[in-house]
Amino acid sequence: MEETVALAIIGGSGLYSMPGLENPREHNINTPFGKPSAPIVVGTLEGQRVAFLARHGIGHHITPTEVPYRANIYALKSLGAERIVSISACGSLREDYVPGHIVIPDQIYDNTHGRVRSFFGGGLVAHISVADPFCPDLSQQLESAVGMAGGVVHRGGSFITIEGPRFSTKAESNAYRSWGMSIIGMTASPEAFLAREAEICYATMAHVTDYDVWHVSEAPVTVEMVIQTLSKNTTLAQEAVRILAKNHKLERGCECEHALATALITRKDIIPVETRQNLELLIKKYL
Repeated sequence: MEETVALAIIGGSGLYSMPGLENPREHNINTPFGKPSAPIVVGTLEGQRVAFLARHGIGHHITPTEVPYRANIYALKSLGAERIVSISACGSLREDYVPGHIVIPDQIYDNTHGRVRSFFGGGLVAHISVADPFCPDLSQQLESAVGMAGGVVHRGGSFITIEGPRFSTKAESNAYRSWGMSIIGMTASPEAFLAREAEICYATMAHVTDYDVWHVSEAPVTVEMVIQTLSKNTTLAQEAVRILAKNHKLERGCECEHALATALITRKDIIPVETRQNLELLIKKYL
């Protein structure tokens, strides 16, 4: 295989490719959890190997619930990715998080109900620690890159993930605000949790596209509104990724790479062979 991927980018609504990658090559990967959302494109950016995956598929045909989250994370892990930056659209639940701004959240509230949230099961139990679900080290680097790219960036905030694909009702949106949520989207969970189980650093560049439906002086969120704002921010996102690739630290100064060290609880000799084989990529260093 070519040299290890230094950085992986998962593009959400409105971002389906990563222009600027030199010598791009598509990887069609099969995993124990099926195929990823789309072929993973690997190329060189600022001298680093960077992978790009379109979360919703080419042409955006996969709903937030249908995204093969486990296959996506597993496939990126198989390419050697140690860091993932998610680029996502989000609605603002705060007056000061204005459409067009970027948020680097530090917390998630999982309000989904129809998704598989873990690689584990089938005879192997792991209880992963996600008190701080986003990697603080990668988030800091991402915040710096967005600022250097010229974006208005906010560090911190709670990202509530709803099931979708519909947008919220006003009652729901106001409830989330009363809970202290900062931004709202549909894909942060279980993506961040699976990345932690795979011992991959994970951070989100959340593009504020609207005020959801709570803001009485603003129009309720629409697809057109989301895409318009994301289109304006595409250049910003690409420039931030370029800066991050150029300046990212080679050594990881966080605990993400050891996340499973204290999470596996099942006695090794009773783990089913098939489960052990399927999860070997994740657990082999502990077994």
